Amino acid sequence: QVQLVESGGGLVQPGGSLRLSCAASGIMFSAFNMGWYRQTPGKQRELVATITRGDSTTYADSVKGRFTISRDNAKSTVYLQMNSLKHEDTAAYYCKANTLRSEYWGQGTQVTVSS
Repeated sequence: QVQLVESGGGLVQPGGSLRLSCAASGIMFSAFNMGWYRQTPGKQRELVATITRGDSTTYADSVKGRFTISRDNAKSTVYLQMNSLKHEDTAAYYCKANTLRSEYWGQGTQVTVSS
């Protein structure tokens, strides 16, 4: 059974940092491209960052220079280091694992940026 379990969300002040983790099980993690997405109520889920199985990364313009995605294949885990957090980063953050034939999502972790 495939599971993606996000952790690390919480309440942080503007300008602060958080590191999200997504631990995968039930898949050959190294074969999957991984991504972080976020969603706020009433809006579509949007891409935050992706990392391919070859470690190529992409970022949404809104987070470039502030967020860093990375992966540890030995731990089957993908991370999202979030620095200089802003109010507008408040959202539920979701982890995705995908290949050309498969796609899996985690249950999400809430990030709230507030003073």
